Amino acid sequence: MKTIPFLLLIMALISCRKSEEGTLRVAGLEESVEVVRDPYGINHIYAQNQRDLFFAQGYLAAQDRLFQFEVWRRQATGTVAEILGESELTRDIGTRLFKYRGSMTEEMQYYHEDGIEIIEAYTKGVNAYIEQALESPETLPIEFKALGILPEKWTPEVVISRHQGLLGNIQEELAVGRAVARLGAEKVQSLLWFHPKTPDLTLQEGIDEDGLFEDILGLYEAYRRPVTFRAEHLLEAYRSTPVETALLQRKALNLADRENPRVDSLSIGSNNWVVAGGRMANGKPLMANDPHRRIAVPSLRYMVHLVAPGWNVIGGGEPEIPGVSIGHNGFGAWGLTVFETDGEDLYVYDTHPENPDQYRYEGQWEEMEIVQETIPVKGKEPHTATLKYSRHGPVVFEDTLRHKAYAVRCAWMEPGGAPYLASLRMDQADSWEAFRKACTYSHIPGENMIWADMDGDIGWQAVGIAPVRKDFSGLVPVPGDGRFEWADYLPIAEKPHELNPQRQFIATANENVTPDSYTHWDAIAYSWADPFRGRRIQEVLSGENPLTLEEMKQLQTDYHSLPARELVPYLNSLELSGRSAAARDYFSDWDYTLAPNAIPPAIYVAWENEIRKGAHSRFVPEEAQEILSSLQLERILQWIREPDAVFGSTGSRDAFLQDTFDTAVEGLTQRLGDDMSEWRYGQKALKHTAMTHPLSDALSGAYKKGLDLGPLPRGGNGYTPGSTGNNYRQSSGASFRVIIPVGAWDEALGMNSPGQSGNPESPYYGNLFELWAQDAYFPMYYSRDSILKYSDSREFLQPQ
Repeated sequence: MKTIPFLLLIMALISCRKSEEGTLRVAGLEESVEVVRDPYGINHIYAQNQRDLFFAQGYLAAQDRLFQFEVWRRQATGTVAEILGESELTRDIGTRLFKYRGSMTEEMQYYHEDGIEIIEAYTKGVNAYIEQALESPETLPIEFKALGILPEKWTPEVVISRHQGLLGNIQEELAVGRAVARLGAEKVQSLLWFHPKTPDLTLQEGIDEDGLFEDILGLYEAYRRPVTFRAEHLLEAYRSTPVETALLQRKALNLADRENPRVDSLSIGSNNWVVAGGRMANGKPLMANDPHRRIAVPSLRYMVHLVAPGWNVIGGGEPEIPGVSIGHNGFGAWGLTVFETDGEDLYVYDTHPENPDQYRYEGQWEEMEIVQETIPVKGKEPHTATLKYSRHGPVVFEDTLRHKAYAVRCAWMEPGGAPYLASLRMDQADSWEAFRKACTYSHIPGENMIWADMDGDIGWQAVGIAPVRKDFSGLVPVPGDGRFEWADYLPIAEKPHELNPQRQFIATANENVTPDSYTHWDAIAYSWADPFRGRRIQEVLSGENPLTLEEMKQLQTDYHSLPARELVPYLNSLELSGRSAAARDYFSDWDYTLAPNAIPPAIYVAWENEIRKGAHSRFVPEEAQEILSSLQLERILQWIREPDAVFGSTGSRDAFLQDTFDTAVEGLTQRLGDDMSEWRYGQKALKHTAMTHPLSDALSGAYKKGLDLGPLPRGGNGYTPGSTGNNYRQSSGASFRVIIPVGAWDEALGMNSPGQSGNPESPYYGNLFELWAQDAYFPMYYSRDSILKYSDSREFLQPQ
């Protein structure tokens, strides 16, 4: 591996300098660890050995996110009902049903050659902080006091849990199967925007169509839901009153996205790109990444700088996982977006009429494996759960009336299926070849990994464990009788990849980026996000002039709408009158940017929402409207471009566009009043952001102060590179962003809203929220001189 400049100097400084701000004794450390915290909340950790480095990462992350850690631990271990009661029992059963039950030695060592040491050290660091916190429970964050609980110790099993991973498409698979049962395969394929290579969706013999409408995925969906807290979960002194609860419910109703109830799940995605030095004004490659996930407080992401012999990596990941998932190491920079990978299948079995624990496979009756677990339940006796497994995986539902059983086969149950942990190998990559090899260990989620380095290389490697299906699509449930098996897993190195393309950039945004010439379509997903973000990014990167860092900032937060650019010109040929004609006039010199505090985007987005709702109502038969709850906008635009096929004529299409525009204008009038000059995008009633603490709605007013953040105006929507979701109160988007010019490491920029800490009493709890809402950045310092120059605090963790 290439040596990291100034590392030996750093180690010498650690050994001889004394802290100017104090020391803290921590049991479990082997040597002194220096921690420098910058004004943006990032801990720069300087350790003298690898074990102490990850021990300190766990210790400091737990210090910042203790309640988030406790919720994660309970989700991972299936013990939420122990603190919240019987209502969470289904969640805990689902968690235990989908628990990883393989060899922990094989599992931990998969992620790094020193995986056992790293994960165990991280876990011990978490526990060291928990031990200290328990010595003074009165100082615990308010969440523990309100719930009347204490944090509990971690084990490596918590770190490798898959409970919060981006896992697969099983819910889509069941929905498509149900739609086919109602409408037929051909009709469903005409409505949904699948890749042209999609195989036939016909349901196979042995699938009971009516049975598909049972609550088959109840256990799966229960354990995947975020934990929510209600007043009855809290100690009485902390509970909101009935009056407060009523006001909160009314507030929630007012903020509800009534104009757009069907939010396309595939609008939640990410952007990334790498640009070769030849396209950049400074002549150096650049990497940019902004993953889009649920907007929440505390943030899903956590930033850190890890320095020790063999390590000098800075960036972000999930706080409960060691290492860095997105960032740079002084040689290369890397990022990720979701590469749609179908790693789940729903199998349907015939069960024995007299013994439901037996299922039919290849003409023989096989016994299910049965595991029993005891689950503690607050206020109740412990519950004994009976968990069943077929040869394919966890049995999620048994239909005793029809003598059927359903199991989910999960590729992510293989060793190496913990989200993002394979980043540990990427953190030390010192060439494109080393990075690509590290990528071959990344099983979930399916991702577009991009890379830019000091040698001038830019590259892309799709990752994710991908089953090879020879005889079926994976888009609908199949019989589990042996006819529809996975042939193998596709080697990750054989997934799509690219190095130094002639266009001098690589960009992905969850759209289909697989070349038509690719041959392994039997292991590639067939459904993708709408292509608008990706097309806009490629449009900007394909320009003639050299690109600057400032332009990369503008692109990452770009609110230019390609759908608006296509749809608005249709208005010119419509016979609009009255208020609709007046509204159209606002588009006369609009640049199709969904900017806050502007009138045209307010009108356009209301119209776009009505187009989506209107198309759904018109083209999805009534019996399938709840099953296919939304249509992708690209599919609707295809129908608008070629109206004869679906609308029947250009006139019918124009009538549809006019009706939806009239409806949008009338809706804005009712919502905002007659004065169109007040219809401004970004106001609270139209497009805003607000971050609500998980306990906020349950806590009494006396304890709520400072927990919630916002509202603040926002721009964009789910189809702009600066993605803010397709609802009026932003619920998804890029709370975390990085832009990294290779070689100019101290010029790297970052954002992690609302702040690094999850403790409402910390100065780093919401300090980044307003900067983020304004689409601003902070400097992501890497050199020791810069870190010390701009530090907020400096502390030594000393062995006890």
